[in-house]
Amino acid sequence: MGSHMASNLLKAGRPVVAFDVVESSLNALASAGATVANSPAAVAAASKTVVTMLPSNPHVLKVYLGDGGVLSVGGAAAGTLLIDCSTCEPAVSQQVAAVAKDRGSMLVDAPVSGGTMGAEQATLTFMVGGPEDAFAAAEKVLTHMGKKIVHCGDIGMGQAAKLCNNLVLGICMAGVCEGHALADRLGLDQKRLADILNTSSGRCWSSDTNNPCPGVMEGVPAARGYTGGFACDLMVKDLGLASGAALTSKPKLGLPMGSLALQLYSLMSSHGGGHKDFSGLYQFIAQVDSKER
Repeated sequence: MGSHMASNLLKAGRPVVAFDVVESSLNALASAGATVANSPAAVAAASKTVVTMLPSNPHVLKVYLGDGGVLSVGGAAAGTLLIDCSTCEPAVSQQVAAVAKDRGSMLVDAPVSGGTMGAEQATLTFMVGGPEDAFAAAEKVLTHMGKKIVHCGDIGMGQAAKLCNNLVLGICMAGVCEGHALADRLGLDQKRLADILNTSSGRCWSSDTNNPCPGVMEGVPAARGYTGGFACDLMVKDLGLASGAALTSKPKLGLPMGSLALQLYSLMSSHGGGHKDFSGLYQFIAQVDSKER
């Protein structure tokens, strides 16, 4: 994700100073014209705007607040704009933003939707949390990497929007997978079911854009062995973050449907499907049911 986003900044004529723990990604960016740095602090010291894309809570805290981090001594100068495109709990974004403010910088949380294809094609949707002035400044940069930039509110509200979206996404995909699995068991043609779903009340992104049943749609993960797309392990992570945020909300909120979806994707992952697109849940459900017959 981050490599594609950085590449689009380079294509837009923006100078890029890059750091990544994956050496091959850094080499590719260097070949495209980026300057390579040896730490997050070095990136921040050389930049007026810093964009980060990280896996989850601990990575965000380490890259921003750890030794050699963006906000460490010798890192970001006062006035630096920090744009964190990672997906993490809202409280983590708020914690980092508070430290950034104390150092004279401003941070916005800007998680994305659109996957690796959206990152490559610069068609991502950015859900941004932060003050109006910080959002306006960030929008000028994000427009090179996405087609829709939405201001969701104050710090952490971009993360809140992303977690709510992926909570719904994970639940809907599980429902579509079960529906197609039932269709198979009942002998209903899968393309016929998909056509019915997509023209009636069962329609959703998981049915009309990323249908999980092989043979129904071309160009989707289900058509290529569930490769590419949004990995099951990432859905497990995001549903876990949503559950954690719900438990720390005041008052606490139970997520019964989200918890069931998390269990399903966790089972898929534990059976070796963590690297597959999360729509591979259809295959997992169908195979488990077949073994039980």
